[in-house]
Amino acid sequence: MARGVPHGVAIRDEFAVHLLNETGIDEARQIAKAFSDLLDYLDAAIPAGREKSIVITKLQEASFFAKRALALSPVYQPEGA
Repeated sequence: MARGVPHGVAIRDEFAVHLLNETGIDEARQIAKAFSDLLDYLDAAIPAGREKSIVITKLQEASFFAKRALALSPVYQPEGA
């Protein structure tokens, strides 16, 4: 059975899907690469354990919000979005 939300149903902006234009996609990739490089460094420098797991989780969280900030900026949204 197909699942989905019918068009026209109100969804709060906090949970809406935001598309990126090509420039936004490139910026999102650069952000992802920067976080990846930082995690590579920290992965080698920090011993395994709870704290390292928290560091990884917080980097994932920060990366998500950085890319979300891009998606919310009209500069990085497709025309007509």
